[in-house]
Amino acid sequence: MSVKVLMFGWEFPPHNSGGLGTACFGLTRALARDGTAITFVLPKRVNAGADWLKMCFADLPAVIGRGITTHLYPYITSESYARERKGLPPIYGLDLIGEVRRYGILAGEIATAESFDIIHAHDWLSFPAGLEAKRVSGKPLVVHVHATEFDRTGGTGVNEEVYKIEKEGMSRADAVVAVSQWTKNLIIRHYGIPPEKVTVVHNGIEAGDYQPLPDRLSALKQVGEKIVLFVGRITLQKGPDYFIRAAKRVLELQPKVYFLIAGSGDMEGQVLREAAALGIADRVIFTGFVRGAELDALYQSADLYVLPSVSEPFGITPLESLVNGTPVIISYQSGVAEVLRHALKVDFWDTEELANQIITVLRHPALHQTLKQYGGDEVRKVTWTAAADKCLALYHQLLPA
Repeated sequence: MSVKVLMFGWEFPPHNSGGLGTACFGLTRALARDGTAITFVLPKRVNAGADWLKMCFADLPAVIGRGITTHLYPYITSESYARERKGLPPIYGLDLIGEVRRYGILAGEIATAESFDIIHAHDWLSFPAGLEAKRVSGKPLVVHVHATEFDRTGGTGVNEEVYKIEKEGMSRADAVVAVSQWTKNLIIRHYGIPPEKVTVVHNGIEAGDYQPLPDRLSALKQVGEKIVLFVGRITLQKGPDYFIRAAKRVLELQPKVYFLIAGSGDMEGQVLREAAALGIADRVIFTGFVRGAELDALYQSADLYVLPSVSEPFGITPLESLVNGTPVIISYQSGVAEVLRHALKVDFWDTEELANQIITVLRHPALHQTLKQYGGDEVRKVTWTAAADKCLALYHQLLPA
């Protein structure tokens, strides 16, 4: 039986700023291939309007895009919302929580106008929208947890209002999807959700989306330089400060290494200052936020990718690195560690061991090749098709026989 899904999210490629948009694209595309019809509701209009939605969904004939004018965007905090709200018209909420609630009200209006069998809401900004759609329609609600407030804050300074929204969404939903067992355990421990209510659906990747690109850093490699890459938001959760501290130790033992940081975030200034204080600023390159072919080129040019996250619900970037032919080191505190055996793993705080692993991979071509080959073979089995199949099975469990 074909299922019609009303799905709420807040970003979608190419207008995405992180892994959530990548996940929504991959999952909806795989669901559409299975014949699932999806109405995807975005929390803001992008400049391209309907043309953008048609462009983004050009390969997904079963997916329709809907947009709501709003100032929400991924990973926004209450503080950054308050700063950026200055000068906005009165239609916007007075604060971030007010804006989230407003999105929920508008979602109810959309739910009354759409035909669907089930509701699927991604992360806390869209949980109230999912709950309102459930209230007006009586249809089952699945909430998809890509990250929690405990991940975003590293477990310190948790925003109580955000926590309440997360807990309400998970408690009142008919089912909860967690992107890893790591996240499921956190949901059970901190939110009191029964284990049987939470289904683990790992994120995936589609190898066919990636093609070989020219090596843009070949000049550096020709003079014996090595490239170690970090990709992600430069924020507490991702551990960029641990990356810099490990870089300092590596350079003491192997000076011909450049450390690339691709991303942006609230810790950018701090990490810049720390690199300068450690005396390695000339060996650390900040590229800013990159996506698409530019990001793929960085992966392919690097000798090694490092994910030192403090608390990573999943982590799509190691999959992207491996499918682009570059081996990875990942923290034990990441969900992606559950699906990758052919990757080196380390506790995020152990910068000495992280440095040792980086040096070992850079100095031993046989190890580098083994991690590249077997990791590449393994990642091709971690697909969005498998994730979609699990979601579809969950949908059918919730729907009337």
